[in-house]
Amino acid sequence: MSEQPQKPSPPPGFGPPNSGGAGPSGPYGYPQPGSQPPPGGYPPPPGGYPPPPGGYPPPGGYPPPPGFQQPPPPGFVPGTFDPGAPYGYDPYGRPLSDKSKIVAGLLQLFVGSLGIGRFYTGSVGIGIAQLLTCGGLGIWSMIDGVMYLVSNDRTDSQGRILRG
Repeated sequence: MSEQPQKPSPPPGFGPPNSGGAGPSGPYGYPQPGSQPPPGGYPPPPGGYPPPPGGYPPPGGYPPPPGFQQPPPPGFVPGTFDPGAPYGYDPYGRPLSDKSKIVAGLLQLFVGSLGIGRFYTGSVGIGIAQLLTCGGLGIWSMIDGVMYLVSNDRTDSQGRILRG
């Protein structure tokens, strides 16, 4: 009658999880190779939403960003000449000017103390003010010239966007 001594059980909190026995998920709670999932599949997680009936709808495209490919102005027929925009439209549908922002910016940088860049774009009042103040002692004309060169929203006297 020799009895084998039993191993002492580890204190609570030590040892592998589920140490009470290894089920189909193994001693660590993960499915082991060769084990079968329970019949009917795994239950949904608690507190989650049930899957939508019939699966997800087919993916659709994203809508175009605002301001992209806006419709042309009312009354515009493709292939016809529009007298309101003799040089066409920019990507946002705004009419383009016959004046160039590069020419206006360079004129303003080099002879801005005389207001020539402003006279070129049709801003006669500001051109006279620059002429009388020597272009704001050169500072106003220099800032104005740089703004003409880097901005995409500068307009001529008729409100049309300067061409690049």
